[in-house]
Amino acid sequence: MGGFVTEAKQVLEKNLKLPPGYYVAWSGQWENQIRAKARLQMLVPIGIVIIFILLYFTFHSALEASMVMLSVPFALVGGVYLVSALGYNLSVAVWVGFIALYGIAVETGVVMVIYLHEALDKKLKDGPCTEQDIYDATFEGAVLRLRPKLMTVAVALLGLLPIMWSTGTGADVMKPIAAPMIGGMISSAVHVLIMTPVIFVMMKKRELKKGTLKYSGMKH
Repeated sequence: MGGFVTEAKQVLEKNLKLPPGYYVAWSGQWENQIRAKARLQMLVPIGIVIIFILLYFTFHSALEASMVMLSVPFALVGGVYLVSALGYNLSVAVWVGFIALYGIAVETGVVMVIYLHEALDKKLKDGPCTEQDIYDATFEGAVLRLRPKLMTVAVALLGLLPIMWSTGTGADVMKPIAAPMIGGMISSAVHVLIMTPVIFVMMKKRELKKGTLKYSGMKH
């Protein structure tokens, strides 16, 4: 609809000569879409800032909050690819799907980091920590998170895939919502299971060298 209205506006501006006092206005679904887009442009950044603040209070570190937020771009990559492959336009329904995906990506990132912290805390309780202890704790925490993460992705995909095959009333709205979530869940799982532990090790090794590595007290 957005592309059609843009093209139609260009054609009318070029070929339609209106007499004085007359004008053309676009209304209906187009008008509603413009209003929704304006609201989303305001609310989405506010939501991102609020989530970052909550993460900061959870981890007491802007760096670790940023690490969790990194799962979002990786989730968006999968969502964008699937939406593009299916040929969906960037509509309000697609944006709703991306917003839901954003919440899921942050949630799974938080749980992974908490598991990693809990495993590292066990090492720190036994005395001074070495680089090898950081590697061992990260491996232990990541392995513990493997099954829950795969179950989360599997359940989400099993719940969303039937929507992609639906043909009944409302399918034209639900499919664009489900598409970014399906693609994003897959790419998010890869990031959380592989990249998040790697970034965690790099951060904790840096803290160890600086002498700021300490017990976090986090529990899943």
